[in-house]
Amino acid sequence: MSFDFATALALAGLATGLIWAIDRLVLVRRRAAAGRGDAEPLLVEYSRSFFPVIVVVLVLRSFVAEPFRIPSGSMLPTLIVGDFILVNKFAYGLRLPVIDRKIIPVGDPQRGDVVVFRYPPKPSIDYIKRVVGLPGDRIDYRHKRLSINGEAVSVKKVTGIGDDATVRAYEEQLGEVIHAMQTISSRPAIDGSVIVPPGHYFVMGDNRDNSADSRMWGFVPDEYLLGKAFLIWMSLDFGKLEFFPERIGIRIR
Repeated sequence: MSFDFATALALAGLATGLIWAIDRLVLVRRRAAAGRGDAEPLLVEYSRSFFPVIVVVLVLRSFVAEPFRIPSGSMLPTLIVGDFILVNKFAYGLRLPVIDRKIIPVGDPQRGDVVVFRYPPKPSIDYIKRVVGLPGDRIDYRHKRLSINGEAVSVKKVTGIGDDATVRAYEEQLGEVIHAMQTISSRPAIDGSVIVPPGHYFVMGDNRDNSADSRMWGFVPDEYLLGKAFLIWMSLDFGKLEFFPERIGIRIR
């Protein structure tokens, strides 16, 4: 089971706020009556100190930006294992923390956006992919080439990357976004054709032949969107104990 940090923050804020409020409304008077007005309990002291900090973190994380860590190579070469990214929580509308209900619509995902969302087969897990298809789009993927509404998506082959000679690197244009993408010639294509239903999005990883995405498990409903990824703020692969300072500050596109 994945750890729900937002729920933990909300519960911590509720607990510290209640302790502080009960002390201010009830217990402080009892201590004063008993001649112990300055003897604030340690739990109350901690609650008073941590409550505003927790509230600020919860508000920033819920409505402004939230950090995520990239756990797999499905978004190579755009994002690598160990990248720590920031996600704009305001991009697609304000949502209430914990229940993720949209209260103020702001904008909609655009083709080419890198988005973080709740994994539809198991919503407790967060995924990151690139938006390829918008509601109403017809998506065709044949022989490792993408077409949208009958038009082939523009791709340009670039110099190969990595040590694996089977990796093919490209620049692909989705809407106004030109981004890096790669395929693996030794792996078969996952061909298919679908029409994106209303209120849903078709997403794919930039590492096209090593990504579990909409080709396998279907569409992402709008209510599962968490935000738009926009910046790498740290890159550290704990498994290999490697630090990549050159990736810090890279804008995600």
